Amino acid sequence: MKNKTQLHPLAAGIQSALAGGAFLMLATTGFSAMAQEATTEQKAEENVEKIVVVGSRGAPRSVGDSAVPVDVISADEFVKAGPTDMMTLMSSVVPSFNVNSQPINDASTLVRPANLRGLPPDSTLVLVNGKRRHRSAVITFLGGGLSDGSQGPDISNIPSIALKQVEILRDGAAAQYGSDAIAGVINFRLKDASEGGTIELRSGQHYDGDGDLRQISANIGMPFTDNGFANFSTEFKQSDPTSRSVQRGDAAGLIAKGNTQIADPAQVWGSPEIKRDFKVFGNIGLEVAKNTEFYTFGNFAQRDVEGGFYFRNPVNRGGVYSNDGGDSLLVGNLDASKGSCSNIDIKGLNYGQINTKVSALPAHCFTFFSMLPGGFTPKFGGIVTDAALAGGVKGEMDNGWNYDLSSTYGRSEVEFYIKNTINASLGPSTPRDFNAGKYVQQEQAVNFDMNKLIEVEALPYPLAVAGGLEYRIDTFEIFAGDKNSFEVGPLASQGFGIGSNGFPGFKSDDAGSFNRYNYAAYTEFGAEFSDNFRSDFALRYENYEDFGTTTNAKLSARYQLIDEMALRGAISTGFRAPTIGQSMVRNVSTSFAAGKGLVDNATLPPTHPISVLKGGKALTPEESKNLSFGTVVEVDDFFATLDYFRIEVEDRISQSSSQELTAADVQALLALGVRDASSFAGVKYFTNDFDTTTQGLDFVANYGADLLGGRTTFALAANWTDTSVDQHSSNINEAKIKVIEDGLPSVRGSFTINHTQGAWRGYVRLNQYGSYFEDHADSGALNVADGGLPLNLGAEMTVDAEISYAFDEHYEISLGATNLFDELPDENVWADVLGAQYPTTAVMGFNGGFYYARMTYNF
Repeated sequence: MKNKTQLHPLAAGIQSALAGGAFLMLATTGFSAMAQEATTEQKAEENVEKIVVVGSRGAPRSVGDSAVPVDVISADEFVKAGPTDMMTLMSSVVPSFNVNSQPINDASTLVRPANLRGLPPDSTLVLVNGKRRHRSAVITFLGGGLSDGSQGPDISNIPSIALKQVEILRDGAAAQYGSDAIAGVINFRLKDASEGGTIELRSGQHYDGDGDLRQISANIGMPFTDNGFANFSTEFKQSDPTSRSVQRGDAAGLIAKGNTQIADPAQVWGSPEIKRDFKVFGNIGLEVAKNTEFYTFGNFAQRDVEGGFYFRNPVNRGGVYSNDGGDSLLVGNLDASKGSCSNIDIKGLNYGQINTKVSALPAHCFTFFSMLPGGFTPKFGGIVTDAALAGGVKGEMDNGWNYDLSSTYGRSEVEFYIKNTINASLGPSTPRDFNAGKYVQQEQAVNFDMNKLIEVEALPYPLAVAGGLEYRIDTFEIFAGDKNSFEVGPLASQGFGIGSNGFPGFKSDDAGSFNRYNYAAYTEFGAEFSDNFRSDFALRYENYEDFGTTTNAKLSARYQLIDEMALRGAISTGFRAPTIGQSMVRNVSTSFAAGKGLVDNATLPPTHPISVLKGGKALTPEESKNLSFGTVVEVDDFFATLDYFRIEVEDRISQSSSQELTAADVQALLALGVRDASSFAGVKYFTNDFDTTTQGLDFVANYGADLLGGRTTFALAANWTDTSVDQHSSNINEAKIKVIEDGLPSVRGSFTINHTQGAWRGYVRLNQYGSYFEDHADSGALNVADGGLPLNLGAEMTVDAEISYAFDEHYEISLGATNLFDELPDENVWADVLGAQYPTTAVMGFNGGFYYARMTYNF
């Protein structure tokens, strides 16, 4: 168990220094009597009106004038933070955006799923410079229940140093932007400076002395002739793994029986190792003629991530060591001509006694206990490669219409590998490392958008009119792994498992390329009926090759009640199209099954004959109804918004619960040529299987004041979200319902104080996380007696702090800590079962405090 009183000496020193500064800032910023005039530069920077392009297809508007809630996060907010990946950065500043560590969750470890407003990742549309961002190739097979089966964009490929600002539209917007915008829209706007730049060095470590971070980032802006800019950003990062593990109960029991080959801990729960993470982004704009601009932007990114897997017990792991729960060792016959081989009865025996029996086996009789007597724990990883390119021309025509003609291409590839494992069916000749194959997601789109302000006699102000056309092609590809990763070896017929254990490779029969096209047309009108009242209406029609058409609409309005207060609201319909990957993917994953321990489950297309046998059918779109209303208050330096939202989603797509394969089902699979059917305990498929209602409140408030001879800003953001499952089929078990409803904290909040004074600046942030539920290791049952491992976790609060000093206009150094006081979630009451000391889905994280240093050079 962790001894929290024994911190790394450097961590303890930084913690003490920052804690003193944090308390000083919290204590002194309340005394307005000491206020002095801030510098003109500081005030000007704070009072710049934040203009956003999301929320309306017409002219850009300020945050306060928007009829729907929009958050704007400046680049500075991302710079002054300890975390470096975009997922965690977003979570730290947007309370309704949640992400956790995903320590042992197959592909989810490589691309972590994130949830906005309690909905899965693919219910949030992601834009870069206003253009749709492609999805990741990773499909979240194990996403902690809530995100199971989702396939969303991988925003971690976007380096924070490349960003000018981030706009978050917290409202349904499928009628404006198309599929996926059920929970909202996130638009990443890239830097467009034509001069200057930044080089940043960052290093950090967890208080426990692990998870070392090394990162270098750079941004440079250059002129692109006299009429344009070329802005480039890059980042390279490495991060060591962490471990918050205790010894598993079964491993401890084996050690007690004399097995000295067992590692301690046998299984590691922690953040994965990031061997390399390289990103580059470019953004170019050029005025090629009067009122005509050419633009292009794109990226290339690649990272290699390797994490842990479940421990393979050397006496009872099915398909490897035993097929009767550990009563006997599975023995294979390597040469039947030399005689028969029988399984070894080991019930009640200690390690020495088992070894004696194994040593007495004839040479042609083989058991993995002789090869790997301490069991084994695979290491699972992947190389994620991401590239995108967008380009177009925009401007204003002679008749006053603004136009934007663009083309985009995005490609995500994830190549899976698994190490320190076996293909049991190959017996003693098995390799230990395997290339399991890869997924590739490609998306291409052509867009033509137009907008204009048109004078209408009946209106006091011009009518904002917008419209556009879109054509998209989505492709999902599966590439086979190396032959050994899926080969049916000679011992398969004797009960030994097939394929690389834990993550069998994709077979040649599974490989293929699958695509579909869709086209869309939209229109939007924005009218100001008076100085105080404005309304927008949007309508969008889409036609998909595989499931047909859908039409969605949105109506929003804003009324200025008094000078300091406005009311706003919106109602809309939306949809999310099933992805090609969800319709066609094949995969095998290992999870903990109630009452059975670790088992392998196959995921097959919903139209596969076996899926159909178990209730599968072709996927249809999710459909949603969104309602929101709220108020905006602006009084001098005070700005606040309060918004209620309600999102009803019908026919939500998720993985079914595992459908047990009976002996008859296995025979049917074998008859269809699925030779490894005996390796699967169950089958999953994607299905439109349940309806939900999600409602909540978002409160955001900001205030700036002149204090202590400098400028201090206060920011409060709070979110309450509640989800209920309204209807579901028998495919969704009660544990999964509980996760969907309570798997995320219903209350999240943050209170941040920033203070700038001369060359010094610093901030303190308090983060509040409400209580939540975890179905530990996807056990699938709420009742402990039935094999479930449910966890009900309490609320927590953490503190982040940073202090910076600028030596001159070029150099700045910063010291900071996230989770300054090393707070941890409630300990896992089932830690001795699988070895996780803390709940693994904790949004606050389970690694404890992290301290860092950052050196910045501006030029």
